Amino acid sequence: MLTSPARPTTRSSDAARHHIVFLLLERFTLMAYAAAVEPLRLANRVAGKPLYSWKLVSETGKAVSCSNGTQVSVSDGLGDIATDAMIMVCGGVDVQRATTPAILSWLRKRARHGNTIAGVCTGAWTLAKAGLLDGHRATIHWENHDALVEDFPEIDLTKSVFVIHGKRLTSAGGTAPLDMMLTLITNAEGADLAHAVADQMIYSSIRTNRDTQRLSIPARIGVRHPKLARVIEFMENHIEDPISPSDLANEVDMSTRQLERLFRRYLNRSPKRYYMELRLERARNLLMQTDMSVISVALATGFTSPSHFSKCYRAHYDTTPYRERGTHGSDEDDIEE
Repeated sequence: MLTSPARPTTRSSDAARHHIVFLLLERFTLMAYAAAVEPLRLANRVAGKPLYSWKLVSETGKAVSCSNGTQVSVSDGLGDIATDAMIMVCGGVDVQRATTPAILSWLRKRARHGNTIAGVCTGAWTLAKAGLLDGHRATIHWENHDALVEDFPEIDLTKSVFVIHGKRLTSAGGTAPLDMMLTLITNAEGADLAHAVADQMIYSSIRTNRDTQRLSIPARIGVRHPKLARVIEFMENHIEDPISPSDLANEVDMSTRQLERLFRRYLNRSPKRYYMELRLERARNLLMQTDMSVISVALATGFTSPSHFSKCYRAHYDTTPYRERGTHGSDEDDIEE
């Protein structure tokens, strides 16, 4: 079991200027949490004084298991904290189940008291569920982006690595919290300290809130062809309302046959097949990460016929949508007929 002191060990007993409370949700992502807390430790070490203090809490005050199975002990449960403390909600796998009424109530209370509240990785979903992202820009891990859009369409969701908007902060998980923390250190203590912390972590390029999470399309597919990248971008932006192959070809001044040859040459499949795989991947994310009905997922990914959706899903994933979800409802049963 990993343990953490309520306050970091430093070379000075002077009171820290900045205080962070990490709320660990069940099955939180260890990498994202580490990327958030380690810059604080190193900032204290480099500065030679306790600029930052932190403590770990959970709903019950008991140890929490992260997504890789490691248990992390905490120092406290949910309770009163100083109004100048920042709360960082660390989420991970199955965040909907980990987000309990007690946690939501505590976060809303702390928001009313004026605490700055951040969501790390899927912790943004918890903030959204508590109503704390209404009227704010926010981000979340790209894999959870579509699910958050479906559950909370009123949120101004971006695909940035992190977003700082007033007293609400969100980061996309993975190493993104590191960039957010380095930005916070820059804003509070200066760029020199942030750069020194980055050097300690062998981190040579600090990303900003203008940087996006995913690799560019050419980097992802391993092909640098501008027209191919543009077509794939059109596909990714039109999952719910698919564009016909002829319209896709027209968008890049090609014939349908030329587009077909382009996809066959570089991706070894037809544009239609590639588009279908994108839509099914989006459908699987929605099935796994939301409570949307299977019929709603089908419609959200451009399938007007639920039976056609089920047939395509089974052919690609070798299972049915309702089995993927692991639940049985009347609409799901209808799809399988």
